[in-house]
Amino acid sequence: MIVSVVPIGNSRGIRLPKAVLEQLEISDQMEMDVENKRIILRPINKNPRSGWEEALQDMNRNHDDSLLIPETGTEESFMTCS
Repeated sequence: MIVSVVPIGNSRGIRLPKAVLEQLEISDQMEMDVENKRIILRPINKNPRSGWEEALQDMNRNHDDSLLIPETGTEESFMTCS
């Protein structure tokens, strides 16, 4: 799809067709990255923690909930530091 680059104040912008906005469920904001001379636009994830509950249940079921970083202290060690 070819779109026009139009002046917006001191900047430039593109107009996204309404059908594209609706298809991507974009309202006011979106994520933008530039990679390899390409502009990548993505809808903002409105629920970044979606799927966490199921993933945690799977981890619990599979006994895959070990600590990745060892514990560094106990409550007693913090209490005696003052």
